[in-house]
Amino acid sequence: MIHVIAIITAKPGQRDHILEAFRANMAAVRAEQGCIEYGPAIDAPGMGGFQTKFGPDVFVVIEKWASKEALAAHAASPHMASYGAKTKEWIASRVIHVLEPAD
Repeated sequence: MIHVIAIITAKPGQRDHILEAFRANMAAVRAEQGCIEYGPAIDAPGMGGFQTKFGPDVFVVIEKWASKEALAAHAASPHMASYGAKTKEWIASRVIHVLEPAD
């Protein structure tokens, strides 16, 4: 299994636009062979001082894929190319961590 944590930083005030496009693309991604989990997450409110917040312009994509090959196919898919083109101007930065279980 492959885990992906993608940290997306929007240009100021653009996070909701990116999330709208992201949600519109979610069904296509979740239908891909090998997709186990795929969804956005934002800071949870009211967690107190132990929480390190990402802030109002950031969301994190949490993904699980059955294999490296499934993740590679996802990255090369036409719907991801379309999503990337649509959101390109709203994104300030993107950091992607690809992980495997440390069993």
